[in-house]
Amino acid sequence: MLNFVILVSVILIGAILVTIFRAHTLVQVVRGNKDGESLGKSNKVNAALFLVFLIGGIVLFFGYSYTQFDRYTVPVASEHGEVTFKLFWITTAVTTAAFILTHIVLFWFAYRYQHKAGNTAKFYPHNDKLELIWTVVPAIVLALLIFDGFRAWVKITDQAPDNAEVIEIMGYQYAWASRYPGADGKLGPYDYKLIDFENQMGVDFTNQFSKDDFIPREIHIPKGKPVLFKIRARDVIHSVYVPHFRLQMNAVPGMPTQFWFVPTKSTADMAEETGNPDFTYELVCNKICGKGHFAMRATIVVDEPAEYEKWKASQKSWLSKNPEYLSSLQPASPVVTEAAKEEIEEAQASL
Repeated sequence: MLNFVILVSVILIGAILVTIFRAHTLVQVVRGNKDGESLGKSNKVNAALFLVFLIGGIVLFFGYSYTQFDRYTVPVASEHGEVTFKLFWITTAVTTAAFILTHIVLFWFAYRYQHKAGNTAKFYPHNDKLELIWTVVPAIVLALLIFDGFRAWVKITDQAPDNAEVIEIMGYQYAWASRYPGADGKLGPYDYKLIDFENQMGVDFTNQFSKDDFIPREIHIPKGKPVLFKIRARDVIHSVYVPHFRLQMNAVPGMPTQFWFVPTKSTADMAEETGNPDFTYELVCNKICGKGHFAMRATIVVDEPAEYEKWKASQKSWLSKNPEYLSSLQPASPVVTEAAKEEIEEAQASL
């Protein structure tokens, strides 16, 4: 970061010096020394500085990008992440090449057509062939990029495989909650009207499919197996973002979304690859959702398949941990007095 600040400072100082030099040249023009020797020299200097700035900028750009590459990318740990990563670098390569090419032409023109005494401008209204080329070629390139990206997006957002592990992810200010289906393999329904201090996800635990659902403190997923995140929000818009999986999907109140993926590296694999024994996958909110947004994160553990099944089998259903919850939903039985019983019996006898 310090190197970047120094680089920016040097560039700004250079720009200030060039501006001062240019202001001096303009003063000479105002004084009537338009075609003088000093003006001719300043034009040559300015033209040469354009080329120096161009070459220096390109060298610094590629040098900084090469030496700092590992600092602004993170390893890919999902199947679809490889696809999106490839698309990203193809798009970056195309746009970078176009940027450098157009600026080479721009700065070369500034050098080639610098002011010289006796030169006159030429009238060049248009060139049909040139305009056709710079319209058709970018259109074709952009169409290919868009088509390739759309094809990848359709595949990524397609229906999840039948054997996918289904996990519900709910965002709320300022944390994440997750819910897994039990032995029946099905998540029970939920209703926002059921949300209270105990039942923060608003799950309808009277439903048969909800009774074996469990809500762990930590999110676990299996390596090498499809995982489907069913995503929702309880209050405001959040965003499920896991950079190593190249996973991002908005969590919108009242509009459930979903995203499926296949993790390819366990937490242990990534710890070995990064050389960080304390490595963890993080799920963070990528939408500014309030004053506690910065702290809205959760840990994801990617287990080997056998370890995942062992962890899953060790989990207890939410209802088994909160056995009094269902009874608290039942209204209390009314107390029937002896006098009331006699009135009921007399009414029944009169019928």
